[in-house]
Amino acid sequence: MRILVAEDEARIARQLAAALEAAGYAVDTAEDGERADFLARTSHYDAVVLDLGLPRLDGLSALRGWREQGLTMPVLILTARASWHEKVLGIDGGADDYVSKPFQIEEVLARLRALIRRSSGQAAPSLQCGDLVLDPRSSRTTIAGAELRLTSHEFRVLSYLMHHRDRVVSQHELSAHIYAEDADRDSNTVEVFIARLRRKVGANRIATVRGLGYRMVAAEAPAR
Repeated sequence: MRILVAEDEARIARQLAAALEAAGYAVDTAEDGERADFLARTSHYDAVVLDLGLPRLDGLSALRGWREQGLTMPVLILTARASWHEKVLGIDGGADDYVSKPFQIEEVLARLRALIRRSSGQAAPSLQCGDLVLDPRSSRTTIAGAELRLTSHEFRVLSYLMHHRDRVVSQHELSAHIYAEDADRDSNTVEVFIARLRRKVGANRIATVRGLGYRMVAAEAPAR
């Protein structure tokens, strides 16, 4: 899963990026509104953390522009502005949730998990496909209660597939959502991650739909 953090206070941006990366997300950062606007319009994000008080282009204007363009990614407003009418402007401008500074990192992470979960049509806090369970809160994955050891990229791939387990996900879509902007991307590498995951969770749990991509299957066979 991939997150954009648009925040002009460098310390806060670093803290958020570090916490999100530790939680298993790919993270891009933008220090001003113009950069955030460009990234949001040209990349694929599962959620955006957006400061309203950005320089060069304010966050509310950027947000309104995204919604007018039809961009539907969840947006969490993060700002020092505490007055109720500015919160209303943010929500009416297209934001999905709101956190005021100062904040607890854990609250931001929890709200993002909820936004991403709802945007992908999932209700429960843990993602389940048969006896395979992925818990975004702890970055923990289990099969029949036994914990799996996954690399960060394996976890991102499985997390994205599990969030969208009711449909086929293409290699291109996976690549767009598991790498940060400055990462080297290679569709062949996605195939490598899928192969590694199949060895860990069981080959019959991740089906290949020829010419289209991959789909999670609620198989109960033991992992190899």
